[in-house]
Amino acid sequence: MRPYLSQTRAEIRLAFAQPDLLALTIGIPALILVGFSLIKVLPLPAGVTSPPTFLVPGTLALAIMGTGMIGQSIGTAVDRNYGVLKRLGSTPLGRSGLMAAKITTILVVEVLQIALLLIVGLLLGWHQVGNFGSFLLLALLSTVAFSGLGLLMAGLIRYELMTGLTTILWFILMLISGMIFPLSKLPSWLQSFSRLLPPAATSQGFYHTLGVGGHVAASTWIALAVWAVIAPIAAAITFKWE
Repeated sequence: MRPYLSQTRAEIRLAFAQPDLLALTIGIPALILVGFSLIKVLPLPAGVTSPPTFLVPGTLALAIMGTGMIGQSIGTAVDRNYGVLKRLGSTPLGRSGLMAAKITTILVVEVLQIALLLIVGLLLGWHQVGNFGSFLLLALLSTVAFSGLGLLMAGLIRYELMTGLTTILWFILMLISGMIFPLSKLPSWLQSFSRLLPPAATSQGFYHTLGVGGHVAASTWIALAVWAVIAPIAAAITFKWE
């Protein structure tokens, strides 16, 4: 446990020392939430009249995706490029310890994200409807899935291309996942495809546990559970220290 705890402390300090990643993972979702709640230009799902009801769950999903997948992939690629991972590979930490420390760090950052966005949502008139316990479980599953995908991407994409490609991917997934635009507004084939991916499953689960209440579809739970298993395993298989 000692190497894991030591690396986790180092990862947490590093995470809060990178203002550019914090702006991407916390600042942008907060700005989207405030801006589009006050300037009512985005379409809303049928039966929803208050923008925060839709945008609070969506921006939370966006923040978790940004931290778990984008922040993780860029941070790990930087560490590998500068030889940090190579040095860690010679310590007792090991591959599993490093991945556990990184996922734990993501969870710590997400506590701050969730608290901030929920406070902003309350100030904008949002009221939680649904099962908060289910939301926390969905958030945990999505964190593991996104973190696994981030580590997988860091092992497959060259460092020089990482920032550009992940930013483009983040923007595309934001548009097709139901985080900012309702899935019902997308073509049916794109809806079906998006529901298989972690971003859409996360946003839909959050929408029912924080927005309008109701039953979280079994397909949402299954999609997130499958990705939470497959992504970390794939990341571990393809992981390289240098």
